[in-house]
Amino acid sequence: MPTRSAAADSDPLKAVADAMDAAVQAGKDGAERVRLGASDAMPAIGRFLSSAVYHTSYTVSYGLVFPAAMVARVIPKDNAVVHGLVDGARAAADALRGSSAPASAVEPET
Repeated sequence: MPTRSAAADSDPLKAVADAMDAAVQAGKDGAERVRLGASDAMPAIGRFLSSAVYHTSYTVSYGLVFPAAMVARVIPKDNAVVHGLVDGARAAADALRGSSAPASAVEPET
């Protein structure tokens, strides 16, 4: 059994100070480990969020474009519906540009 010095046994404040020093050092070590762990986790979180945004955008765009392309292929090219869609798209584009030329001024090809 190790022997303790008489001074250490007689000074309870020294024992308390040593215990507090050990607790402070343990807190610093724990904080450093947490900081290192968080800095290692940030790139992984960024990759996860980037992947989630990509896959969500892909799914939404596919879910919108695929049905629209299917409908566009089913509708015959030379009819009133197609001409109306084209004229409406041109009118919307003109409105965004601030053009005063009406869409009906453009004659559809027959």
